[in-house]
Order: sequence, then C-alpha cells, then structure tokens
Amino acid sequence: MKVVLFCGGLGLRLREAGDNTPKPLVNLGYRPILWHVMNYYAHFGHKEFILCLGYRGDLIKQYFLEYNECLSNNFTLSEGGRRLELLTRDIQDWKITFVDTGHDSCVGERLYAVRDYLRGEEMFLANYSDGLSDVSLDRQLAHFRRRDAVASFVSIRPNVFFHFVSARPGGQVTGIADVRSANVRINGGFFIFRQEIFKYLRPGEELVEEPFQRLIRRRRLLAYQHDGFWACMDTYKDRQRLEDLARSGQAPWEFWKTPPARARPAR
Repeated sequence: MKVVLFCGGLGLRLREAGDNTPKPLVNLGYRPILWHVMNYYAHFGHKEFILCLGYRGDLIKQYFLEYNECLSNNFTLSEGGRRLELLTRDIQDWKITFVDTGHDSCVGERLYAVRDYLRGEEMFLANYSDGLSDVSLDRQLAHFRRRDAVASFVSIRPNVFFHFVSARPGGQVTGIADVRSANVRINGGFFIFRQEIFKYLRPGEELVEEPFQRLIRRRRLLAYQHDGFWACMDTYKDRQRLEDLARSGQAPWEFWKTPPARARPAR
C-alpha cells in the first residue's frame, strides 16, 4: 500500500535545529523524524512512499541521494577500509517518489497534487510526518476495512498542559478542567484513505476542513481511538522529548527494534 507523506513543514518553532532545516529532516538520534515515520510504515510492510515536498524539498532529496546505510546499521570493515559489508539494511527495498507540491501549499493541496501517483490504488496511507506513535497500523486497517468509510484518522487524547474553560457571555466562568482529563480527543494523523477521497477534495481546500465536513455529513469518516503513545514535534521541547526517547533505545514507535505484542495483526 502506498504511503503519502506531507513534507512541506517549515518548522518555525524548531529553529534551534537550524534555520535552513526543513521540519522532516530534524534528527532524532542518527536519523531524521521523516526516516522514523517511514520505518514505522515499512515495519508493517508498506514500503512505497510519495513525499509531498515544500520548504527546502531540495534538502530532503539530497538526504536520500546521499543516504548512508552504515549510520543506522551494523557493518564489518576490512582490508584497511577497502571492503565494507553491511550486516543489516534498512531502505534497500523502499521505493520513494519525490514530488514538489508547492512551498506554501496546505495539506489538502499537497494531497490533491499527488493524485495522479495514486491512480489505481483502492486504498492508501498518509501522515503529517511530524508525529510518532505506537498505534498498531494493522489493527487500524482492520477497523477501517470492516466499515463503509472513505477516511480514517487516529484519535488521541491531547497531552498538552492547558485548561479547558467554559464561560457565560460576559466572561463568568462556569467550569475549568485539565484538557487531558476532559472528554476531548484530537486528530493525531495516521490517515487511511480510499480512492474516493478525491471526490470530496476540491483544489485549494484544506484536508480536515471542507472535505472532512462532507464526509461527516455522509457518515463516511472514522476516528480510530488510540490511548497509547503519541507525540508530535511542534516545538523544541517536543523535539527534546522525542530525542531523549530515541537515545534511550526504548522509543515506543520503534517496532522494528523490539516489536511489541500490540503490533500484531488484528484478527
């Protein structure tokens, strides 16, 4: 199944990582977050990627053109460095299509721009490329296939430290609660689409606004609830948290290292 990755983010709140570094190339450990997202999908057998490029897409192309597998794999060096034997590999069976989808395009515009590369695909996957999770893709797919829906996304509880406030006109507060304890869920990405999504998406539209509203009216949109690990990299603090997890060797999203029981296919 093809995987569409939206890689146009500027990462304005991550400038500490470098003014010219596009958000998908911000490193977590040895590899950028984009690689971690791609390896997540590859673990579940989905190794054909379409990268929707935007800001500094040239750097993303360059990264893969100069890709060095030794940095994240075991290898043996002999004959004074003249011979190198990789003991493990990672991207040798990936197929990556690089598509310039516009510097300032929204996610809906980027998806619309790659529709020709998805012709003939009954279903495909998509991701914002700045979030990581231990959600079982197999189980989400099984949930989606059992229902007559056009789109599915992972629904998670927000982990931000804000308070949800309700008030009367004039400002009198009637309630206040930690957002994490309220019955509120947000869109965590990790999309699954049927080809029909393009019947609901118009040029210039944002994906989760007009198209998703049309799907809601037709009862064709699913939210797959996940209460496990999920984190996005919006700020420098977010990056530090994910970097610490990557360095620990026990990052929850790294199924390819120690596949947990929850990653097994759903029956």
